[in-house]
Amino acid sequence: MSNSMGIASVFVLSSLLLSPVVMAEESQAFVAQNAARAAALDNARHAIAEQGKDRLETQKNTASKVSASDRSDS
Repeated sequence: MSNSMGIASVFVLSSLLLSPVVMAEESQAFVAQNAARAAALDNARHAIAEQGKDRLETQKNTASKVSASDRSDS
């Protein structure tokens, strides 16, 4: 009897403790926060990709200047 009461009380307590988490996933504020985080992450990824492209162009330009100066020295 006490074993089944213990199991029932654990079930009830876990349901009460987890219900705010479940409700938070359905709230409009939670959805808006997730959308804002996703947008910020997307913007950061695009910014990092642009920085990588800029670095690549700078390296190519530097390499072409070095090779041009080597040719003029020869």
